[in-house]
Amino acid sequence: MALFATFGGIFLYLEHFSKFNFDTTWQLINEGHLHGKVLALAAIPNLFVFFVFIKKKQDNKAKGVLIATFLIAFTTLILKLF
Repeated sequence: MALFATFGGIFLYLEHFSKFNFDTTWQLINEGHLHGKVLALAAIPNLFVFFVFIKKKQDNKAKGVLIATFLIAFTTLILKLF
């Protein structure tokens, strides 16, 4: 579920919050090597998914979202360093 929220966050950013269209924005991200920054912004919806699972007392699903968020954070770190 967390990965879907992250991909949804990427899509929302590219489609609705960017001044340019999807293809142009993706090209600018590639040229500027901004993958880590966009991935970090896209992980924000995981916060909402996490709290929904906590509220519904679905602790195992909340743990999964938390683990996926840590993996995304680690991936962001790797992308920023290299």
